Amino acid sequence: MFERLDPVDRRLMDEFQRDLPLVPRPFAAIARTLGTDEDEVIARLQALHAQGKVSRVGATVRPNTAGASTLAAIAVPEARIEDVAAIVGAEPGVNHSYLREDDWNLWFVATAPDRAALADMLGRIAARTGLRVLDLRLVQPFNIDLGFRLGGTGRDPMPGARGVRAAALLEEDRPILQALTTGLPLVPRPFQATGTATGHSEDVVIARIAALADAGVLTRVGVIVRHRAVGWTSNAMVVWSLPDDLIEAAGRALARHRGVTLCYRRQTVPGIWDFPLYSMIHARSRSEALGILGGAAALPELAGATHRVLFSTRCFKQQGALLQAAAA
Repeated sequence: MFERLDPVDRRLMDEFQRDLPLVPRPFAAIARTLGTDEDEVIARLQALHAQGKVSRVGATVRPNTAGASTLAAIAVPEARIEDVAAIVGAEPGVNHSYLREDDWNLWFVATAPDRAALADMLGRIAARTGLRVLDLRLVQPFNIDLGFRLGGTGRDPMPGARGVRAAALLEEDRPILQALTTGLPLVPRPFQATGTATGHSEDVVIARIAALADAGVLTRVGVIVRHRAVGWTSNAMVVWSLPDDLIEAAGRALARHRGVTLCYRRQTVPGIWDFPLYSMIHARSRSEALGILGGAAALPELAGATHRVLFSTRCFKQQGALLQAAAA
């Protein structure tokens, strides 16, 4: 599907997933690279957004730097999937929600301004559904930057985020971060518009985004693509069970493996969910995904590790994270 898109649209989505030009007129800078003009770049991005191929032009924020987040799971009876998914999706802090092939079948990412608000959110979901919610907090990231080349052979993860310096985040940065996770306005001077909305000058907005990217608080700044909408429809979360002393080496090997697009360690729930190591595979067919998995399972660092494959079958919700509490 991606290969059949307009060549300029393909370049916009493939080449600008990171390193958005931090200049007053970023779309004009992109236009110069593409050999077109600013108005056309903006119009194309607006169309790609309307078609659901692009989530936003903005940024992804490293988990647990500007707020608190977790991956959660619920084992939902088939007859209640629609009802429970609606309850989960109604929470503003739930930014991703997927149905996956497993008894623990509804998976979602929840983000809140702080840990107390996050705990309250998970508690509300448990109370309203009457079902147990597994809280699988991030322990160690190996690759948390879902940006990979879509053209050519694809599947190669882009460079992962550098080490984080959370102290670089200032309290006054939070409205800027929220604007970046919601999406920059698709206008000639988006940083100026963001500054007007957040009480900063254009220069300050650009400088703070650059500082937060350099500090690793922002994992990337650019075009955020909806992969399923452009042909990467066979996506699997693969979880691995192995001893604690082998997890780091295995995680680093998985993160380097061609076709693995995310990799991290999370807390377990002993006796219920005993899989500490997670990896994501984004592919264009199930056979392609299973081929990538076969190569990953053959890595020496994964020798003897049991794994479970959870293909995503439906996306209920996908949006930027909630990092700032709504105004009263």
